[in-house]
Amino acid sequence: MSTLPSSSDTPSARLAPVLERIDADLPGALSRLEGLLRIPSISTDPAFAGACREAADWLVADLATLGARAEARPTGGHPMVVAHVDNSGENPAQAPHLLFYGHYDVQPADPLELWDGDPFEPAVIEGPRGPAIRARGANDDKGQLMTFVEAARAWIAVHGALPARVTFLFEGEEECGSPSLLPFLDAHGEELRADLALVCDTDMFDPQTPAITTQLRGLVGEELHVRGPSRDLHSGSFGGAAANPVRALAKALAGLHDERGAVTLRGFYDGVDELPDALRAQWEALPFDAGAFLGGVGLSVPAGEAGRSVLEMLWSRPTCEINGIWGGYTGAGFKTVLPAEAHAKVSFRLVGRQDPDAVRAAFRAQIRAALPADCDVSFTAHGGAPATVMSTDAPAFERARAALSAEWPRPAAFIGSGGSIPIAGLFRERLDMDTLLIGFRNEDDAMHSPNERYDVESFHKGMRSWARILDALSHPVRG
Repeated sequence: MSTLPSSSDTPSARLAPVLERIDADLPGALSRLEGLLRIPSISTDPAFAGACREAADWLVADLATLGARAEARPTGGHPMVVAHVDNSGENPAQAPHLLFYGHYDVQPADPLELWDGDPFEPAVIEGPRGPAIRARGANDDKGQLMTFVEAARAWIAVHGALPARVTFLFEGEEECGSPSLLPFLDAHGEELRADLALVCDTDMFDPQTPAITTQLRGLVGEELHVRGPSRDLHSGSFGGAAANPVRALAKALAGLHDERGAVTLRGFYDGVDELPDALRAQWEALPFDAGAFLGGVGLSVPAGEAGRSVLEMLWSRPTCEINGIWGGYTGAGFKTVLPAEAHAKVSFRLVGRQDPDAVRAAFRAQIRAALPADCDVSFTAHGGAPATVMSTDAPAFERARAALSAEWPRPAAFIGSGGSIPIAGLFRERLDMDTLLIGFRNEDDAMHSPNERYDVESFHKGMRSWARILDALSHPVRG
């Protein structure tokens, strides 16, 4: 990427009236969001297929009011919404092309009895930080998606055009694994490929500190089944002489970590880089209380690699976790059985350049080697994806961070994510694009839970933030 002119680091004169428009139209923006939230677009339940189509059509109609060429494209599942808004302002040939992604589908609202009102009848309630919108999808992802749409609406209302070419891509299957997304990207890659992707489906670092997520951990899941004797045995008759699959499995799993918390698989840390000094300093400056973080769930001592901060453990270090283990008799009372089988589920969070296939192979080899001769093991794979790391040296990232910092009380931070967001990796792999992952959700917004909510301030300042970012990115973002 080329070095960009320093003038692009400060807001342009075009921005102020756009922000004023956003402020004045907040009631209208809230009303439009409520219209979308009323549609029960639950993607995982076939009974709501019609509602998913209704939500897609709602977005097509709304984007058309911006002058976008919008349509709902059929897939093997729920429709994809694709829309294009061409830049027609100053220097349109030099304006960057941005792809904005979001999803209009939502999680089921069950259990309904735990909601304080109808999950699909949005209400403005008093939240912990002031007014909040309560509804299923308020923060995941309809409210977040609409922050960008409303920022675009304000730019067009004031200036008659966006400061960049923008393509919108809204899917309706994110909450059920996005089965149609990869085929759609492969089929429409030339149309969707842009200079930079934008995604609004992540969190603030805290309610005062906006964030750009630049590191996403990958994932490997494994289920293993250990078998020993041909049937359950009486422990008095066979105990001590017969191999016990539960004991063998427990010993094998215990060997996955050393005494300092490091993972023992051969080659596990290949491709794991140390945190750059500048990023480490930024993380250390964040208002993060490790004691309060662990204390909130009844813990007190970090359990990961010795010598690593909690934020490093969460964002930039790989993990191996046992997610479930079972075998033998677990019912009421007591049964002195020596079980024939034992089972476990194990997951790995990956970082940097770790290879999911290599990690899976090393895990299986180590487990096989750790089991005694009379125990056999079989494995079932449960997904695998590499980590995604964005280069914060790219000019667009620092421009966006400066734009966010101008809107919120505290400077924006480049952060990592302990979880996985596959879309960013797909954009890199399939469309050769970096992704700016910027969201305005807070961790206590009850995402996927009853009484999901989205602070009105998050919605309002999210719109203003995207307006600033569009202005900051309105010069070419790649050379």
